[in-house]
Amino acid sequence: MAGDDTRKSKRWRLFARFRKNRDGAAALEFALLAIPFLMLIFATFETFLAFAGEQLLNNAVDTMARKIRTGEITFGQGKATDMTESEFREAFCAEIAILRMCSGTEVTTPSKLYLDVRQFASFADMPKDVPKVSTADYSDLDTSEFAFSPGGSESKNMVRAYYKWQVMTDLIRPYITNIRPAGKILPTDFLVVSTSAFENEKY
Repeated sequence: MAGDDTRKSKRWRLFARFRKNRDGAAALEFALLAIPFLMLIFATFETFLAFAGEQLLNNAVDTMARKIRTGEITFGQGKATDMTESEFREAFCAEIAILRMCSGTEVTTPSKLYLDVRQFASFADMPKDVPKVSTADYSDLDTSEFAFSPGGSESKNMVRAYYKWQVMTDLIRPYITNIRPAGKILPTDFLVVSTSAFENEKY
């Protein structure tokens, strides 16, 4: 019996020492908290980048619309200021180059950035809604009517830019995604939209 009591006493002392020993506790706590903490940091950073991209797109639309309005950029008028659609897209991509929003093939084959630059008879004729392929939730962008045909002096024009910003962090994807690209099961993109409607100056 004395031997049993001795073994129990040793086990109890060993357990007491283990319970009091705090070596490695900080490392264990960090390991448990690191993943959710890093996910939160990355989600915050990605949200900031998405909204920074939205502001950058707005600035680019304003800049390119001003150049059309003042005649610095023209189309099909036989002037040195004439631009083709590819040249306009290249110039637009240069305006948003700081965040590398245009890939090397984006100018010729749009996959993220979509531009619609057109002349209209009146402001009332200009589209007011984001064109979608259907009325379903998260439906994809409808680009079938997009064109590049700005008018000349004193014409009424609209510049619309749409950018599919892919959201990588699952933590924030349900809250800021608003579009499901073709072939995707779940919404993955935040559609950034910027529009400018104006009447060209007399130049």
